Amino acid sequence: MKKEAIKISAQPKVERRSGEIYSHIRKKWLIETPEERVRQEYLCVLVNEYGYSLDQMDEEQSVIGRGSGDARADFLIWRTPQEKTDKKTALIVVECKADNVTIDNKTYWQGANYAQYERAKFFVTHNNRESKYWKVDLERRMPNFDEIEDIPHVDATDKEIEEIISRLKVFREDEFADLLHQCHNIIRNREKLDPAAAFDEIAKILFVKVCFERRLKVGRQRKNLFTKDFLIQQKDLYEDPIDTLFSETKKEYRADKIFEWDEKINLKFNTVKDIIEKLERYNLSDTSEDVKGIAFEKFLGRTFRGEIGQFFTPRTIVEFMIRMVDPKEGDIICDPASGSGGFLIRFFEIVREQILRDVDNEYRKYKEEIEAKKYTKKKKAELLRQKYEQLQRQINPYASRVESTRNDRQVSRIWKLANTCIYGCDANDRMARTSKMNMIMHGDGHGGVHHHDGFINVNGIFEERFDIVLTNPPFGANVEKEDKIEESHVAIPEDVEKKYSTDYGKLYKEAIDKVKAAVGKSILSLFDLPKTDRIKTEILFIERCLALLKSGGMLGIVLPEGIFNNPSLAYVREYCEDRAFIRAVISLPQETFFSSGASVKASLLFMQKFTEKGKAKFDALKASTLIEIEEKHRDEKTKLQEVIAKPNYNQNDFLPEGMKNHSKEQKAQAFNKAKKANAKFKEEKDKAKKTLKELDDIITKEARALLKEKFNYPIFMYDAEKVGITATGEPDYNELYLNDNMPSGLKENCLELYRKFQKNPEAFILKESWT
Repeated sequence: MKKEAIKISAQPKVERRSGEIYSHIRKKWLIETPEERVRQEYLCVLVNEYGYSLDQMDEEQSVIGRGSGDARADFLIWRTPQEKTDKKTALIVVECKADNVTIDNKTYWQGANYAQYERAKFFVTHNNRESKYWKVDLERRMPNFDEIEDIPHVDATDKEIEEIISRLKVFREDEFADLLHQCHNIIRNREKLDPAAAFDEIAKILFVKVCFERRLKVGRQRKNLFTKDFLIQQKDLYEDPIDTLFSETKKEYRADKIFEWDEKINLKFNTVKDIIEKLERYNLSDTSEDVKGIAFEKFLGRTFRGEIGQFFTPRTIVEFMIRMVDPKEGDIICDPASGSGGFLIRFFEIVREQILRDVDNEYRKYKEEIEAKKYTKKKKAELLRQKYEQLQRQINPYASRVESTRNDRQVSRIWKLANTCIYGCDANDRMARTSKMNMIMHGDGHGGVHHHDGFINVNGIFEERFDIVLTNPPFGANVEKEDKIEESHVAIPEDVEKKYSTDYGKLYKEAIDKVKAAVGKSILSLFDLPKTDRIKTEILFIERCLALLKSGGMLGIVLPEGIFNNPSLAYVREYCEDRAFIRAVISLPQETFFSSGASVKASLLFMQKFTEKGKAKFDALKASTLIEIEEKHRDEKTKLQEVIAKPNYNQNDFLPEGMKNHSKEQKAQAFNKAKKANAKFKEEKDKAKKTLKELDDIITKEARALLKEKFNYPIFMYDAEKVGITATGEPDYNELYLNDNMPSGLKENCLELYRKFQKNPEAFILKESWT
């Protein structure tokens, strides 16, 4: 089909008057409900940005489906005005929802059904929070729709439309992860860079892509600068065209401090050109955050083994641990070894969905109440608009941007979530940057992530502050006496410190002063667990995580199984028992972390820190139990102490009595007798000391055993065989939580059993393992 000249109407704009909004298609004023506002605002997008004319669209148009039901599409868009006049089928169906209505699978199926009834090739699901575009395969049974990058503009040719259908195919996680991996290999092979350095360059290019796609999205410009063709054109004007784009990208993210000002993309022109050619067909900005986030994490998991593979926690493990601690809005989370940011990202996603769902429900409930009232339609619409605007401020995703007002930030629940509830740090600068980038790709929440030693306080990360701590600390390394607290750990600009003090109050000042006072000393001096001049990193992280928690806070941590059963580490287990409830221990298969470069068999430990009242009760019980056991062994201990305390013999004890003067010979004999007696007595004392030490150990063990008996509570134990990932990092059956890869025959997954256990632990038979 040749292009047909289209007469485009004068650009319409949203027009309002005293509670009404103008419909340019229906040519009349309508009561401005929140739903109608979204519809009329999107109409202006379709005309002004995509170029469609009013006379090739229809609004609130009936599409007849199965049975006698009558479904109404928000917009039908025909290829040309003539095709509309000739009553041919529309090209595009648009389904709009109010901003306070979450667009979910139900909406997608509704749009697909409308498109199926109409025999349309495309449909759009839209509210002002997000627009998604779908192609429809009319030859397929339902579900017959796939997400694509965009819909055609008005002047798209038949060929261009077919390209949209075939080339802009569904953005699948595995496919994009594989493409990133291909790009990574191109860099490694051509530029001879190691995997980590190659990843740094991929990260820069991805940021450039996101930056210019966002600019494209704001105005729906037709010109995309992130293309191979544009790069080739710019080669005639600039010596390094990609660096020109990267400079703009650095400006875009300057507040995030992701890149140094003098940083460059260190790749040859042809390498960059070939990578852009591979990436340009995917629109990251318009693609679901879930999809691109999963793809990025899969890419991380496949790419990094050995050198930085340790920083990647499989997504199935992250998902399970998050669900175990069951986060809620208002919870504050920390990961002191954040790696790629998996725990923080998933926390953000889950709580954000809770907020949106809560706002959804509040709006729907209010609408039902208003509809039941005997108000005029105009009054109902006015009340709904007011409620809508109030709720919009609560979920405003732009409140985190520079142009927002302080009031916007204070009111926005999403802003509070992203900026006051998520904290993490990593001692590896590459991974701190990766974590920030990963979080930006997933939505937001990156501002609380720092390149910093996880054992040392920074920004909002300090003791007794967090409701939730989730982490997968590095295994096997040591923290040694020579690892010092440096001035750089606490040196921050005066205005920044003042801001932190204002944000976090007295506790922050006390926490930072504690570290400042220890500058020059060993990091170990901040902790209680180290017994020597070195300690395993994972052990120190246990103490750090418990210290970071508020009273009653929840900890989930990945640990090597040696900590659970090694006799020499009993003191670590007792340290935990003295400070928190052991809620669950989940043993993982040996191969769980193989794809991340780790071969240690690990388990998941979940603990809940004692409340202040609970800690006082435990300490009192521990002290009384010790007294009880000591009383049991009091006589035996007293006798041994008396032997040890008895003074040594001296010469006078062996001199003849009744004589004033003793001869030298008598004195020499007395001295020798005293020496022999003391030698024998020393053997008795040494034996008594050894027996006393053994007795003290017995008392300690008996007191601990009695304490466990008195302070008895059930612990959930689970030995998992399938956790969603194979040794090579491929998807596998997953018995941890409800998912699409449940093992056949599995009646209840681990999470379901844990929830039942929480309600009725007596119904479970527990195995002793925390010994």
